Amino acid sequence: MRTGWDERPKLAHTLAGYAQGWANDHGPGSVACVFVHGRSRTARYSRAANWSYIETVARCQDDSVPKLPIVGNGDVFSWRDWAEKREAAPTTCDCAMLARGALIKPWLPTELKEKRDWDISSSERLDILRDFCKFGMEHWGADARGVARTRRFLLEWLSFLHRYTPVGLLEVLPQRMNERPPPIIGRNDLETLFASDDARDWLKISELLLGKASDDFDFVPKHKANSYGDSGGGGRGKVNDWG
Repeated sequence: MRTGWDERPKLAHTLAGYAQGWANDHGPGSVACVFVHGRSRTARYSRAANWSYIETVARCQDDSVPKLPIVGNGDVFSWRDWAEKREAAPTTCDCAMLARGALIKPWLPTELKEKRDWDISSSERLDILRDFCKFGMEHWGADARGVARTRRFLLEWLSFLHRYTPVGLLEVLPQRMNERPPPIIGRNDLETLFASDDARDWLKISELLLGKASDDFDFVPKHKANSYGDSGGGGRGKVNDWG
């Protein structure tokens, strides 16, 4: 659940109480846990996730009945972020739900587990995409239709992946999820290509893995999931709203 529909009133602490009561009425296992995203619906991604309020949700449960585990979510993009969130919400579970962070940095769970900033190479990142394409064609088929569907899902993912700035190019650690990634020139051509916010370049990456797309192929990302600006465009490999 989110904190609420609007910034005021916040409703998650009340809803968590209802969930706790329902779980108590229906017995063990009826509700495994409650996930709380630290933003309202109307806030979208324009505000930082409110982990202090997530802590309030965890603490407001009725002490007279078994409490539900509360799992927080929002703005976990590095192990340093996670340490900050744990300090702000110590009553929540010692785990978090990952969303955009894991889409932008699919190696994020490794960083959290090992408490390190992984300066992952562009070739290692390409290997992750290569595995994705292999799994996609195993699932949807390696015919033209299966490849096209795999390409489309890959491009959707690339609309998130390009927001990562390599650790070795950052002036200050950690990179913050809601800060616009700075324009960069990578340490090699592939790293520079990965950083492009131009959907035509995402198409080039897909062609490295899946072969050339048809001339009439058109792609517009479905998702808008950031707190910074938009870009215009349209047509083959261009995008109206890259999120």
